[in-house]
Amino acid sequence: MGGQHDGALVVRVAARAVDGKATEAALSAVASAFGVRARAVRLVTGTTARTKVLDVDGDDADLAARLETLLGGRQPG
Repeated sequence: MGGQHDGALVVRVAARAVDGKATEAALSAVASAFGVRARAVRLVTGTTARTKVLDVDGDDADLAARLETLLGGRQPG
């Protein structure tokens, strides 16, 4: 993960933005960070943009706790 900016999670990947490789890498990184399977993370908007909106399937409370941790908040319990 790359941290946060204006309350949004920043994901940095090494893959180049060619043929969707960077998007795939970002989705995979988010899945790993949230502890879910890759298919649980879907791109909602931003197919060709630097800013993307994702949907992560899972327990809302667990996902919220992980997001707070990733954004620099408390540790998950």
